[in-house]
Amino acid sequence: MSNEKHDGTGVRQLRLVVHAEDYDGALRFFRDVLGMPEEEAYTGDGGAEVTILGAGRATLEIANTAQVEMIDEVEVGRRVAPHFRVALEVGDAAAATTAGVEGGATQVAPPTRTPWSSLNARLDVPGGVHLTLFEELDS
Repeated sequence: MSNEKHDGTGVRQLRLVVHAEDYDGALRFFRDVLGMPEEEAYTGDGGAEVTILGAGRATLEIANTAQVEMIDEVEVGRRVAPHFRVALEVGDAAAATTAGVEGGATQVAPPTRTPWSSLNARLDVPGGVHLTLFEELDS
């Protein structure tokens, strides 16, 4: 079933745009450390640069305050998430967390088993992104 509305206004793609003061560091982290494939890259006048990385399937998760607080409590033990948090599914959360820290991220919380059967870790990564790396355990 197509999710596109009949008038053509349905959403076809979610693209999260991150303004990274340390562009090279953020690009290295997401592309080289996490292995997100480069799909497109453009340079423009005045040193403008953008790289679009593949992230698999995208979803938009809308959560109320109680849900955000509950997730932070389970994964971190306290409220830490800013207004936006990026979550990326990986095959091995422990290995991806180790690679992330070695690649320049700051670990906020180690991989933690959640009540919803995933292993979730929190990182603050280059580009100013608060990141959850999660591994589905019961798939």
